[in-house]
Amino acid sequence: MLKEFKEFAMRGNVIDMAVGIIIGAAFGTIVKSLVSDIIMPPIGLLLGNVDFSNLFMVLKGGTIAGPYASLADAQKASAVTINYGVFINTIISFLIVAFAVFLLIRQINRFKRQEEPSPAEPTTKECPYCLSTIAIKATRCPFCTSELKAA
Repeated sequence: MLKEFKEFAMRGNVIDMAVGIIIGAAFGTIVKSLVSDIIMPPIGLLLGNVDFSNLFMVLKGGTIAGPYASLADAQKASAVTINYGVFINTIISFLIVAFAVFLLIRQINRFKRQEEPSPAEPTTKECPYCLSTIAIKATRCPFCTSELKAA
């Protein structure tokens, strides 16, 4: 059983998949940083100094009474919150990842598409008299012996 597992694990597809998962996780981390550290601060600034990671709604106050200045304060007080700002960041991260995957797949499909080969020159033709299939260079039909015009 150990030998079978080793054969399975050493197949090219499994190793390729593992590499893809590792790179995907790293890419996800990069995109998360891109969204939270680069994209959202200017958007928040344009919307009046809004920090999207701190947008939340308190459903039930915690051990320390609110209002809470930040999501971290609300969580520290064990308040029950809906963290819609974090959700917005996650949606934007997803859209960036989905767009990057779309571009990658689009490029792969472009590489896979090859120009269709032009159709091969015909090697046969039909006799206009008996409708038999004959060689394209034939000057006389072997079936009905009719003389054919040269093409």
